[in-house]
Amino acid sequence: MRFRAKIFDVGTIEQFTRVVGTIAKLTQLCVLRITSDRMYFILNDKVSKGHLWCDLQALNLFSEFSMEGIAEDANEIYMEVNPDDLLRALKTAQTAKSVKIKLTKKFSPCLSLDVELPSRTGHSRTITHDIPVIVMPRRQWEEYSEPTLPDFDELSANQSGEMRLRVESEQVTVSTHFRNLENPDLDNADSQNSQRDPTDLVGARVDIRKFIHFLSGQQLNPAKIICSIVDNRVMHFFLLHEDLSIQYSMPIIFT
Repeated sequence: MRFRAKIFDVGTIEQFTRVVGTIAKLTQLCVLRITSDRMYFILNDKVSKGHLWCDLQALNLFSEFSMEGIAEDANEIYMEVNPDDLLRALKTAQTAKSVKIKLTKKFSPCLSLDVELPSRTGHSRTITHDIPVIVMPRRQWEEYSEPTLPDFDELSANQSGEMRLRVESEQVTVSTHFRNLENPDLDNADSQNSQRDPTDLVGARVDIRKFIHFLSGQQLNPAKIICSIVDNRVMHFFLLHEDLSIQYSMPIIFT
């Protein structure tokens, strides 16, 4: 089992740092899944019912990318990692000539980052960050498969392109209304949705702190954000940006 990847482009290093920064805002611990051509950051929190699925096309992100999984019939690697640790290492690489990431075994399995920095003397210097990880056995992999999504009732609150954001406290209720939003066609739209009055609103109650974390942690400037809602059950976000996508299901407060 081995993994090695390298980035030479400063802009790509910054992009990868923004991706990891977004993940770090949403969770303190996640699973990094590595396949022959992709990299995934995954959260499956069965307690809070929050889900995160970040899909990166490795060959468009890394200049060099090679891996060998645990077996020929299971050519993948799953490891548990703290995204904050990875973010701190990447922040030292914003002016780097290159960043090499590899799976190593030192005092324990580590994701090691070799950051090659320029110097005034013309000689490069390398800083190595060793991030402890837990390599996950194959029997646990199925817990981190891509989430199966339910049939969504609506996009953006109703089928007329309207969305309402309401914040409630004991003293005051504040509502913000958005109109003329795009309603993409849903592949999983059912007949019940097609019969619903397009002006009917559906909604879900979420913790304002988690919602703010999601909004403030988003650093990717995605080309499109899709909000999907199952009435009082699920609030799911798709962030779409060039060679990567992030799915995030926010835990719901049931009333």
